[in-house]
Amino acid sequence: MSSRWCACLFSLFLLVGNSSFAQSPGRLVWSDEFNYTGLPDSSKWAYDTGKHGWGNNEWQHYLAGSKENVWVENGQLRITARKSGPGEREYTSTRLITRGKASWTYGRIDVRAQIPKGIGTWPAIWMLGSKQPLQWPDDGEIDIMEHVGYDQGRIHASIHSKKYNHVIGTQKTATTLLPDCSDAFHVYSLIWTSDKITVLIDDKPYFEFKNEKSDRTAWPFDEPEYLLLNIAVGGNWGGKNGVDPKAFPCSMLIDYVRVYQ
Repeated sequence: MSSRWCACLFSLFLLVGNSSFAQSPGRLVWSDEFNYTGLPDSSKWAYDTGKHGWGNNEWQHYLAGSKENVWVENGQLRITARKSGPGEREYTSTRLITRGKASWTYGRIDVRAQIPKGIGTWPAIWMLGSKQPLQWPDDGEIDIMEHVGYDQGRIHASIHSKKYNHVIGTQKTATTLLPDCSDAFHVYSLIWTSDKITVLIDDKPYFEFKNEKSDRTAWPFDEPEYLLLNIAVGGNWGGKNGVDPKAFPCSMLIDYVRVYQ
């Protein structure tokens, strides 16, 4: 067999063996490259606001359009959590959402980000069902990236549905170590089809949840979901080992968000 023919076979093997992740991600249908200066583009982003604990006894007060908590400059989105005064509830942050602006069913989402460090921090890149009013966990949650500061360098991916969720201890989840997650940018990705959900970092998959073809209690993921970017403070999970006030201010940097279908 000629060396040229061997090379062709080897190339074909690589293409087939990595087809799920090496092929084109599809058609770009939505993105923010953050090539502007100011508050996030209001045609693409909205805010969740308030300081009522968000179902997890979190400490932060989410503000809308506060330059101290969210700003775009030098090609990056910066979400910042700050300690603004005395008391555990006197933390401010931002929770950016695409609800009411854009939502998707299936596709690939890439978010290139550098996440904060510090005990009590809880940054996340995630999705929720677009139905209003939302019924959680029935309408589905996909966690593309979560990190809790007391376990620095461990990245979490999960799904939540009525059948599989953390409240009843049945959530489907996986973790991977990424020691430089707070010192370097990485691409956190979701590939979502009608058959399975796959979460990747830098194109390397580490979490997979397959559609068991039973009912909506297990798989509510045939309906639109919207994207959220935020830093929470404290809470049942993020504050498990307390909150270090010296960790603040801290920021999550986002280089781009891209959605393909």
